[in-house]
Formats: sequence, structure tokens, C-alpha cells
Amino acid sequence: MDWEGTDVTDGWDWRQPGGAPAPARPPGSGYPPVGSPPTPSGAGGGTTSPWWSDALADPWRDPSAPAAVVLPAAPSPGNEPEPVSDPDAPGRPTLRQLLLIPLITALLAGSLGGALGYAFAVRGGAAGTVLGADPQAPGLAQRRPESLAGVAERVLPSVVTVRVASLGGTSEGSGFIASADGHVITNDHVLAGATGKASVIFNDGSSAPATVIGQDPESDIAVIKVSRTGLRPVEFGDSDALAVGDPVLAMGSPLSLANTVTAGIVSALDRTMRAGEPGGPTRYYAAIQTDAAVNHGNSGGPLVDGAGRVIGVNSTIKSLVAEGQEAGNIGLAFAIPINQAKRITQDIIGTGKARRTVIGAQVGGSAAGTGGAGVRLAAVEPSGPAAGAGLKAGDVILKLNGRPMTEPTDLIALVRKFAPGAVVTVEYRRGADRQNASVTLAADAK
Repeated sequence: MDWEGTDVTDGWDWRQPGGAPAPARPPGSGYPPVGSPPTPSGAGGGTTSPWWSDALADPWRDPSAPAAVVLPAAPSPGNEPEPVSDPDAPGRPTLRQLLLIPLITALLAGSLGGALGYAFAVRGGAAGTVLGADPQAPGLAQRRPESLAGVAERVLPSVVTVRVASLGGTSEGSGFIASADGHVITNDHVLAGATGKASVIFNDGSSAPATVIGQDPESDIAVIKVSRTGLRPVEFGDSDALAVGDPVLAMGSPLSLANTVTAGIVSALDRTMRAGEPGGPTRYYAAIQTDAAVNHGNSGGPLVDGAGRVIGVNSTIKSLVAEGQEAGNIGLAFAIPINQAKRITQDIIGTGKARRTVIGAQVGGSAAGTGGAGVRLAAVEPSGPAAGAGLKAGDVILKLNGRPMTEPTDLIALVRKFAPGAVVTVEYRRGADRQNASVTLAADAK
């Protein structure tokens, strides 16, 4: 059957052509009779067809048929279904989770920082010490032998403190072990005025009595001996091989501070000096000058080179204080060259006294009228070394082995630096002529 629809207002006219009403829907069609209202939900035991739940939206409905919209029934209390959560939806973190996250982060950061710090410390050569544990060998015990610390560690066991009783109380100085059988070199002025026996205090704090073997006041060298086995003697260097600027260490007991080490350089060589106490002997030095700190109590201690070899005996200092006042270091210290000290020590050990080197002439002062250049000979011994080289009284000594002479002290100190039998070159002036002569030095007959 063909249906014809006519647009009436906003719906459709479901009449047949000619205005005949729509035919009845056949039973069993699943549709309610035309014109019958929908049965409310739950009324009469029936159920509204889902078709009519949205009948108003049905574009094919009969506009003249009443329609009802069936709303879902309100849920009864007690029968509310259990809510189902979406497993993929992000959950809200709990308080425990909020506390655990920063705690774990802090632990990881601390562990990483500690590991990196330890790695950098080990790579840089520094190692931490854990309290209560045995520490590993520290870096400061691993100094190179040629370092200043390595030199000091090697030489200090051979350095001693020398103590003697005197009229004014106790005199104290320094010294060093020269031989394995107990000979110790020190300064003569450390022992001068002693009224009792000497004693030696070793690097480890132990002490032993000492016997004076011999002294040479003019060279300021003395030798004592201790009876002890297992001593470690120093290694001697060559003071004639030094150069200005060479590094040195001064060791000893300045102001009773045992095992003190100071560092400096060789400031000058063959620095001629004359020293002595009133009423005492006059001492002559052709010394090694150094700026290493030296004070009272350092006297007799070793001056060592960069290889740990003794190249001098610390003996005196220059000071700005007035006569009789306590002097202190101002960077001008002087040491007896070890070649000279060793030779005198061997003389004292062998014979009980030291030989004195002479040129066989007497000096009369600086050459007049020459601006202080040169030392004039006042007299020449007929059978002495100077006479044997052709020198005469009145000659002016200008240089000794190339070292300029300006004061009588220069000639005396430099001559005594050499051993008897040494040959030196003398440049001198006689009148207007300059001449050179080779002089073989000799030992004093006394």
C-alpha cells in the first residue's frame, strides 16, 4: 500500500488519500494501536516499549497520537550499584607516597654525591680517614727523596743537640754525626767556657755523655765523641762546587727548639769575616752566606744542599742589635765550608789539634792611595811560601785565586780556607807593575 503524507504544521498527516483515517496496525506488529497512549512504566504489570521512551523524537510517529516520555526510575536506597573505577585513570597520590618520593630522591642524590666525591678525592691523591679505623699510609709519608721534606727526613736522624755546663749555667748548641763510631762535629764556641762534661741529645730524644776530642778556636771547629752503636753519619758534600742561588737547609736547635729545619739559598760564597769574644781568640771565616733562618742554638748544626749532603757548619749571624744584646735572624747567616771543616776534623781526630794554613807573610793593612784595592804585605818570612814565590815586603796583593782583596781579613780568611800544600794564584802589584805568582801554602810551624 502506498502512503501519502501531507505536511501539516510541524508533523505528518497519517490519513489515507481523501482524508480516511489510518488503518489499524495489525496485531503482533510490535507497535501499539494507533491513538492509544503508552502504558506508564510499572502500570498494569506491563512495560513500556523502548520505542516509546523517546517517542517525541520519533520522526515517523503519528502526530495525533499522544506520546509519553518515560524517565528512568530513581534508584532505591540500598540497591545503589557499587561504583567501578577506571583502571587507566590517574589516581590521587596518598600521603605515604608523597613522603616516600622525596626521601628516596634524597637517598639517591646523597649516594651519588658521596660516590663522586670519593672518586675525585682518590684521583686527586687525598684519602679520608674513618674514625676508629686504621688509616692507610698518608701522603705526607710518601715525599720524594729529593724534596725538602725528603731531605729533612733523611738528615735529621744525624743531627744532635750539644749541651755543656758552664759558669753561666748551661750552654747549648747543635752538631751532627760525622762517623759511625760516634764523632760529632760542632762549633768551638759552643764548648768554649765549659766547666763540665758535654752531653748529646739525639733526634729521638735520647741522650748520651760526650767526650771532647779537640778544639780549634781560630777556625771555630770542635769534635766530641759519644759511645753508642747504630749511629747514622751524614753524607758530606763538596763546598767548592756550590753556586750562588743553590737551595740549602739549616738544621739544629735554635733557642732550644730541637729538630728545627729552615730553608734558604746560598746568598754568597767566600764571605770573609772576623769574629770573637772580648778576651778570646779571633776567628776568621771565608764563609758560605745563606738566608736560611739561623739563630742562637743553631751553631754547630749542618747546612745541607738539595741532595741532603752537608756543605757547611752553621756558625755565626749578622745582627742589627747593639753590643751585648740578644741577636736574632735577619736573613744573614754564615757557615764554615765543609771542605775546611772536614779537614780540620780529620786533623783533630788524628792528632788532637788542627793545622793552620799560612802564606808566610804579615799584612800591614789596605794599600794606601789605591782606593782600598789590595792588601799590602808588611813583612815576608824568608823561608815561607810567599818568599818562595818571589813576593817581597811592600808588595800589594790584589787577588787570591781571582778573589779581590780589600781588607787584611780577606787574605787571612781565604788562606786558612785552603789545606796546607794547596797551590794558589796570587796577583800582586809592585810599584807600577802587575805580576802573578803561584804560591804553595804551608802549615804553621806551631
